[in-house]
Amino acid sequence: MRIERLKIHNWRSIKNIDIEFNELMMFIGQNNCGKSNILYSLLFFFGQIKVGELDFNGDSEELFVEVKFVDLDENDKYQFKKYLNVDASIIVRKQAGRDGGFSYHGYIQNPDEDWLKEENISEYTNRDNARELPLYDLLPENGRITKDAFKSAQQAYIDSNKENLSFTYELESANFLGLKSVAQGIFGEIYFIPAVKAASDELNVKGNALFNQLYVSVIQKLSENNEQYKNAKKQVKDLVNKLNRLTEEGVENSERPSELTNLETRLQNELINWNTSIEIEITPPDIDEIFRVGTNIWVDDGIRTDINRKGHGLQRTMIFALIRAYSRLLREEREREEQESIEEAEELRNLGRRASKSTFFILEEPELYLHPQAQRELFSSLQELSRSQNQVIIATHSSFFVDLDLYKSICTVRKENNTLGSQIIQNTNDIFTAYNDKQTFNMVYWINPERSELFFATKVLLVEGATDKTVIPYLAKKLEVFKHDYTIIDCAGKTSMHLYIRLLNNFEISYVAIYDKDHQSGKLAQAIQAADSQSQVIESEIDSNFGKSVIFENDIEEEIGLTAGDKNKPFVAIEEVSKTTYSIPSRFEQKIREIYQ
Repeated sequence: MRIERLKIHNWRSIKNIDIEFNELMMFIGQNNCGKSNILYSLLFFFGQIKVGELDFNGDSEELFVEVKFVDLDENDKYQFKKYLNVDASIIVRKQAGRDGGFSYHGYIQNPDEDWLKEENISEYTNRDNARELPLYDLLPENGRITKDAFKSAQQAYIDSNKENLSFTYELESANFLGLKSVAQGIFGEIYFIPAVKAASDELNVKGNALFNQLYVSVIQKLSENNEQYKNAKKQVKDLVNKLNRLTEEGVENSERPSELTNLETRLQNELINWNTSIEIEITPPDIDEIFRVGTNIWVDDGIRTDINRKGHGLQRTMIFALIRAYSRLLREEREREEQESIEEAEELRNLGRRASKSTFFILEEPELYLHPQAQRELFSSLQELSRSQNQVIIATHSSFFVDLDLYKSICTVRKENNTLGSQIIQNTNDIFTAYNDKQTFNMVYWINPERSELFFATKVLLVEGATDKTVIPYLAKKLEVFKHDYTIIDCAGKTSMHLYIRLLNNFEISYVAIYDKDHQSGKLAQAIQAADSQSQVIESEIDSNFGKSVIFENDIEEEIGLTAGDKNKPFVAIEEVSKTTYSIPSRFEQKIREIYQ
């Protein structure tokens, strides 16, 4: 199963936010805006961290984190059947108070009839009170009516009469699954890689470390399939059994070394006044555990050392290599499990409550210590990971971990002030509905792959081409109005600019659309009409709440004062404006200043 929606209330810098999730989620924003708080709210929900006094927003006395899960497999549906909605989803809330207590509660389709509500069971355990109920025939004929017996009768009646009953979908007052606390892992495996993470933590051979999970899988396979390994286990067991007084069958062991028997006798004689008998019994060691002792990862990159002596970049890359390897292992296991028969699946159900097989990878600033090319490679791996029935959740400052083609997975986080707290903006609808728009936007990506940087900008400057992208910031620096937090995006022409505007409107990012009027002398009327049509498309997309336009009278070359038709435009243009004798025309200077307001 996977997360479809996350609702957070009074958690740290967050008062109230509601986030829709995809298989891959990218949380981006300025420092101290609340990105990490979203990740840690999930860790609280999954039982990875405890709630503390500082986790409550302001003076609030309670907080909660609520998760909607979808795509439940058969095991999940069986485990959480009480909470299944009509769309086969479940919604679970974890809430906490300042007193330090917490509890889980699920949303259920609660029958409108009081005698079918679980919280009212105690009113009907008296047989006289239950006798007139429609479910009475489903109760035990004799003896005391227990709560469990009445609960079973309720469920049986509901299952048989769903079409004739009315329900209200609401948060249950009782604890989720009837448990005071939910076992860690019941919703799946959680792997969290914080911004600062020592490789030794994940390369441990104990606990829930990624390497341990992989290593255990290898040991299990050896134990099942490798004859040498199986023989070694048997030999160790046989040797230890020969050291004990009795065999496994309970008879005297004639092969036992006399030294052990003599030691027992000596000890027993020393304790003769205590009227005791002494027996030294040796338990066979777990050979699987033996093979964990002293296990380390060594890396030879010209100098052979353990991984902890390598640089942070290599250590972090090793952690992500573990993630990829573990993901492939999980995929192989799932493929095998899908081939199980219905009978085998039923047998597994009969074993009782089992943890979900879902896997969630939560990464805080995965770009740390990685050079740009390594960041791109890692992001590609994380995309692949999210397509393999794993959910990947990232908080990042790097444009290499944001792909505009996946704009539905992008969630921008902002915090204008402490009163409002952290707010989110995301777009889950189709921005480019027309095929031509989508095709054009995707093509522009290959011309300008840095376009993802726009999500991190205070303001975005949309320009037509390379000359604009070169000259405008150069002159802005010369005029001392340049701002580093403004990003210039080359839209590869006037015809695709409106697509960027549409995207920026949806994510409420400030922008200036800078384009040419294209009324140069000598142009045919038809060409001028085509230019005006393109200009109108741009103007019709601009939302004055977020953006505006600055129009060059004909083109930027004319604004600079260049002769029309000059070749190598960007170079010629920058060569011209960088001359010590160059003076910016007042009309052009005014436009530069307006762009950088």
